Amino acid sequence: MKVAIIHDWLVVYAGAERVLEQMVKAFPEADLYAMVEFLPEDQKWFIGHKQVNTSFIQKLPKARTKYRSYLPLMPLAVEQFDLSGYDLVLSSSHAVAKGVLTGPNQLHISYVHSPIRYAWDLQHQYLRETGLDKGMKGWLAKCLLHVIRNWDVRTANGVDCFVANSRFIARRIEKVYRREASVIYPPVDVASFALREEKEDFYLTASRMVPYKRIGLIVEAFSELPDRRLVVIGDGPDYESIRKRAGSNITFLGYQPAGVLVEHMQRARAFVFAAEEDFGITPVEAQACGTPVIAYGRGGALETVRGSGSADATGVFFFEQSVPAIVDAVRRFEALSSTIAPAACRENACRFSVQQFQEQFKALVEREWSRFREKTGPR
Repeated sequence: MKVAIIHDWLVVYAGAERVLEQMVKAFPEADLYAMVEFLPEDQKWFIGHKQVNTSFIQKLPKARTKYRSYLPLMPLAVEQFDLSGYDLVLSSSHAVAKGVLTGPNQLHISYVHSPIRYAWDLQHQYLRETGLDKGMKGWLAKCLLHVIRNWDVRTANGVDCFVANSRFIARRIEKVYRREASVIYPPVDVASFALREEKEDFYLTASRMVPYKRIGLIVEAFSELPDRRLVVIGDGPDYESIRKRAGSNITFLGYQPAGVLVEHMQRARAFVFAAEEDFGITPVEAQACGTPVIAYGRGGALETVRGSGSADATGVFFFEQSVPAIVDAVRRFEALSSTIAPAACRENACRFSVQQFQEQFKALVEREWSRFREKTGPR
């Protein structure tokens, strides 16, 4: 069986790339494709130092730093890959990878991190945050996103089997493509986040400082709780503006290496998470350390955190992205914290381990391949 794996773009090692890493490990002989590949040499380990077949966008001006600006060309670019010689095509897609062309004698399984967020239900938020919600540029952006939506729906017909990274994304797939999707949660390296039973008297949040992560909201909430200490790890475009709004009880550490992040996750009383994520890896990592999570109750967090009404609870939810809601959640957590066991948090996190992903993903591919061959016969 000849296998091709296609990913949207390869520029960093982040959440989607963790899934790609495990796909490559499951099929080490597979050929790898992407729109662009600008990984530093010391980061290519997660793709097994494979040669990446890239699109024409790789050679366009300023593609290294402005590859996202070429989104209008990406549907065309992904359709130029000739994958006709492969039996199995695996796409890892949050943008255009699922739109690769395949034939009737090829099985295409698409692991979808999300349908293109800024083209569907998050379009209006994206346009506001980028200043493209009005004016001539705004109209051009809206027209472009309309074209991309039409292309996105059409290319869903070329996928034989959809896999979603959460039930939340499975619902998006059903809404957008009218297709059912199996759910296989992304792999989390829980082995690197050891359990620590003893906790210290501070709260932790960690993220890149961009608007949708809502770090500013968490900081404002703890500024109204001056007797509680908050530690913030991460940097990004909003770092300075958030830091200026913080009370004296809040400590900013900026970017920190993995070891420092793990240590703080192990020691923290609770991890605070205010974003609406498709899955959300950091709340799982915190629980792997035995640390409860105070989370916004939408998106993937509802699947990765067990709320206070559950047996073996691992955290509490708030259901509005507002300062009062976070303040209330912190107080509710403190009233219930003695009932949340670090061991229960760790046990819950292990549901999302790398081993679980590998077993489930391989089983799904084998099952779909068997069904496909029953329909098509030997190639």
